[in-house]
Amino acid sequence: MNTSSLKLPKESLAARMASRPVAVRVSSEELIETSFFNPERPLPLVVRPKGAMKLEEWAPRNRELIERNLRRYGAILFRGFGVDSVDKFDVGVNAFTDRLMSYTEGATPRLTLKDKVYTSTEFPAEHPIAQHNELSYIVTYPTKLWFCCVTAPPVGGETPISDVRRVYERISPATREKFERLGWMLVRNYGDGLSLPWQTVFHTDDKDVMAEYCRANKVEVEWKDDKHLRTRHIRPATRIHPVTGEKVWFNHIAFWHVSSLESELRGEFLKQWNEMELPYNTFYGDGSPIEPEVADELRAAYDAETVMFRWEAGDMILIDNISVSHGRSPYSGPRRILAAMGEAFTDPAV
Repeated sequence: MNTSSLKLPKESLAARMASRPVAVRVSSEELIETSFFNPERPLPLVVRPKGAMKLEEWAPRNRELIERNLRRYGAILFRGFGVDSVDKFDVGVNAFTDRLMSYTEGATPRLTLKDKVYTSTEFPAEHPIAQHNELSYIVTYPTKLWFCCVTAPPVGGETPISDVRRVYERISPATREKFERLGWMLVRNYGDGLSLPWQTVFHTDDKDVMAEYCRANKVEVEWKDDKHLRTRHIRPATRIHPVTGEKVWFNHIAFWHVSSLESELRGEFLKQWNEMELPYNTFYGDGSPIEPEVADELRAAYDAETVMFRWEAGDMILIDNISVSHGRSPYSGPRRILAAMGEAFTDPAV
């Protein structure tokens, strides 16, 4: 089944957050039961153990089943396996893969908890994090993401997800055609204290080492002075999934477009800098500005495909980073979500 071809009715956010999954049989595996929160929008697939069982024992024996369902649905939520600590998450993730990745060229702060195991993005609780595919702007990006919930917040704090195969279909042909023809450009400015230092992003304080990395990874480098750096990434806006062959909307275009800033913050920033000097901004691949109404269209496409579920302590989700984007809802109270990424893919389209 190609989920991008489903014709689904419009539904309220409350309906998408239905708390009781409806049982749906998708395999003959006897040790688990599978379901969806909403059978009309099968994202994510929910997998529960029928009895006491450790994920690190079950997953290695069922990799083909996991891969098949991940390709089909885009995300699998493992609930009831008790993955509720850093050590359990580390063991659980390593049961899926031995190809974890470091967080290179990141744009937001994270804490490293163990080798290649991180906190989720450290960002003020009152602000949402928009939909994005992790590290879509780098040459070699993760194809899989894992998150687990150690502490579920009492209010909000969901990790919304969107099927970007379906997002692509929602974007108008004219908008798709222009981005597919021109690509998109990410411009980052370092040195003003409003983004991560370049030394943190590139894991070095040696300018020559950083420059060599950028040459090898198709990042344009411009030193404005001794302390202020500008980089440009020019990337395709859409990709072909290397396993399924499906076309996906895979980028950070709307995420970092100037119009996505809160209006008050946007006004303050634009008093100090022009649009090329902002800490982050996106353009068409030829450097021309992206129209605000186009950014509005992209955000609306994500919104229409976004689904949410309430975290429970011990949850662990596996996401196909190419076919499904993710974000974060505002929250209050304690929240602790862990993250890992892996199975790197070097995209020949870049």
